[in-house]
Amino acid sequence: MSALLDARGLVKHLGGRRVVDRVDLVCETRQIVGLLGPNGAGKTTTLRMLYGFLRPDDGRILVDGVELGRDLVRAKRSIGVCTQDDTFDGDFTVEQNLTVAAGYFRPRPSGLAGRVAELLERFDLAGYARQKPETLSGGYRRRLMIARALVHRPRLLFLDEPTTGLDPEGRMEVWKVIQDLAHSGTTVFLTTQYLDEAEKLADRIAILHDGRIIVSGTLEELRRLLPPAKVEYVERQPTLEEIFLAIVGSDMQEQR
Repeated sequence: MSALLDARGLVKHLGGRRVVDRVDLVCETRQIVGLLGPNGAGKTTTLRMLYGFLRPDDGRILVDGVELGRDLVRAKRSIGVCTQDDTFDGDFTVEQNLTVAAGYFRPRPSGLAGRVAELLERFDLAGYARQKPETLSGGYRRRLMIARALVHRPRLLFLDEPTTGLDPEGRMEVWKVIQDLAHSGTTVFLTTQYLDEAEKLADRIAILHDGRIIVSGTLEELRRLLPPAKVEYVERQPTLEEIFLAIVGSDMQEQR
């Protein structure tokens, strides 16, 4: 596998404070990578740098071999972005939202009508095509947001807290969508504060704490990092929640 996303030494200051501190992140083709951390850890700021919304104060970002800081327009052709908040246009129907989103890209996606119809079917939105987004459930609004991010056929999809505010049924709907995307070849990079979400979805997990990546690896690799005395368990593997609390707790003790 080759690295579709390769970020090295990212630094960002906001409000006179260093909120991202020398972060390295790699996302291989066809992987789901989860950036995990508590509120205020710097997840969204990091993600905004990775997809070109914020310029890092230091560091380098390569997307599909293109340096983001040198050729943002070209790099963005490989990127789809689904933000935490719903940003579709409430005056348009579900179908119109997909069509309008395609107009943000140059060159405009070819075969647009067919692409929109394909996405409506793929995300089970065809029955709602002529409805306004506000009539959809939370889970289906997230489906629409993800579909909009994919209209130009990006290779890399960024999801910022994709299930925040959803009920359990809506969360499981979105999880299934993300897993289906990965199985069909889309590379996914997501941020989440939900430990069960990262454990369920991610091939690789990076834990961000106080602006720094303190550990990164597969779930099995993170389990091997866990000091045995930190968690008591019998005939089972520690959960990601136990790993997270042990590692983040250790890091906080070292800072003191």
